Amino acid sequence: MAKICVIGSCSMDLVVTSNKRPHAGETVLGEQFSTVPGGKGANQAVAAARLGAEVTMVGCVGDDFYGTAIMDNLKKNRVFTANVEPVTHAESGTAHIILAEGDNSIIVVKGANDLVTPALVERALENIKGSDMVLIQQEIPEETVSYVSEICHKFNVPMLLNPAPARPISETIINNATYLTPNEHECAILFPEMSTAEALRKYPNKLFITEGSNGVRYYDSKQEVLVPTYKVNAIDTTGAGDTFNAAFAVALAEGKSIRTSVKFANRAASLSVTKFGAQGGMPTRVEVEVSL
Repeated sequence: MAKICVIGSCSMDLVVTSNKRPHAGETVLGEQFSTVPGGKGANQAVAAARLGAEVTMVGCVGDDFYGTAIMDNLKKNRVFTANVEPVTHAESGTAHIILAEGDNSIIVVKGANDLVTPALVERALENIKGSDMVLIQQEIPEETVSYVSEICHKFNVPMLLNPAPARPISETIINNATYLTPNEHECAILFPEMSTAEALRKYPNKLFITEGSNGVRYYDSKQEVLVPTYKVNAIDTTGAGDTFNAAFAVALAEGKSIRTSVKFANRAASLSVTKFGAQGGMPTRVEVEVSL
């Protein structure tokens, strides 16, 4: 069983579905409203646990109704929560999601996720050192991402950085990361002076660019490789990227080859969009392996 330590955000998703996306200044009628646990960190932790990994979550929630619901959901999905800290001086993070016209638009309010500090990470040091893979995103402070990258580099723990939401990051973080998984938009922000092809060649078997329904692109030291995704009838794309990253981390931590790991992650992500909710659609290990 792979040991995955996820360091990142825990939030509650407030989801509105509509057949039309509103323009600036426009009001439209929604069809449905739901509250579902989310946050990139918690999403990836739940996805990894459903895929059979032993998962430890490091993060913060508010001491409020949403925080309690987030913690209960993590425990229900067999994620270890000893390093998820309830705080009284900030509300739980929330994501405000509009599902319309076959895609999503999201506004994130970080709340307690801004309190995922290097000091909090330090208290989870033994969990990090004992992990087969550390999985981290950017809905937490940049100084924390930098600190985690230094710890992982120092103790030779593989780190997968999902650089979302997009922001420029230091060359030190990029070099310390074992794997980087931006989408096309995020890649352009990370490497503004390079074309996609140039960035891929500079970081062979390290930079994996997710291209939605097109698949995942990387450079294997000899040639550019595109691993196609699986065609499905998408119902809700929220959490597809988080499912991909979790599945990719699990497969790599289990010692699978890069191409096999990408294929496994693509299949998990494709299954996730066939159901509603970021975490509600995340597949089990059996579901992924049966359909490969």
